[in-house]
Amino acid sequence: MTDLPSTGRFAPGTFTPAPGAGAPLRMLFTHARTEAVLTMRNGEQVLLTLLIPLALLVGLANVTVIDLPEPRVDSLVPRVFALAVMSTAFTGQAIALGFDRRYGVVKRLAATALPRWLLVAGRVLGCLAVVALQLVVLGIAAALLGWSPSAIGLVWTVVLGVLGTLSFGAIGVLLGGALKAEVVLALANVIWLVLLLAGGVVLTADTLPAGMADVVRLLPSAALTEGLTDALVHGTTPALSTVVPLLAWGGVAGLLATKTTRLT
Repeated sequence: MTDLPSTGRFAPGTFTPAPGAGAPLRMLFTHARTEAVLTMRNGEQVLLTLLIPLALLVGLANVTVIDLPEPRVDSLVPRVFALAVMSTAFTGQAIALGFDRRYGVVKRLAATALPRWLLVAGRVLGCLAVVALQLVVLGIAAALLGWSPSAIGLVWTVVLGVLGTLSFGAIGVLLGGALKAEVVLALANVIWLVLLLAGGVVLTADTLPAGMADVVRLLPSAALTEGLTDALVHGTTPALSTVVPLLAWGGVAGLLATKTTRLT
């Protein structure tokens, strides 16, 4: 029988396997990778987050459904990028969280060695990884259609992509963490469709009547689309009016989510 040391602790290596939590960075990477892989394995999620934006990019670049300046692909890319970010970070996250709560996944994860901050950070990083993959695929498709962005435009695209993902992700967590899964599924898809058609994505704010345009510009979808348009089409720094709404929506939604998100 092993005697307990005077310190009250057994020497490292006395027991195998050794109990205890893993290194935080390793847990974070593992959790983020799992979230990203689960998202990509979901056929509905892939359709929503990648195939629909890709189909819109290729289709609208070759068929005149809405009037766009030539080359059409240059005007389409910011809108499709904004749609991809919105689809993954908002709709995908909201639905995934809603059903994870329903099936007890979040409750069980909360009972593991993963701290609460790491549960959130892992989902965020997993979402960022999926968004990055989307934008790369969409960018390659756009390049094949004749798109040739500037270097500074690509830098701002990365910045706005991260900011947009965090903002829409916070809104998605707010929705998916508070309502029943079936309600989240219906409501998230309705909001996605409304923002796509009337939220400054397909029809940009500057094409709308003055009063409506002022309201639409306050939406995160319009702010992200206009910011990406400034960077990729005009080659300029995104206006402050496009960054502030993203920060405001993300901050308010994140604060509310901490108060309303439930484990079940």
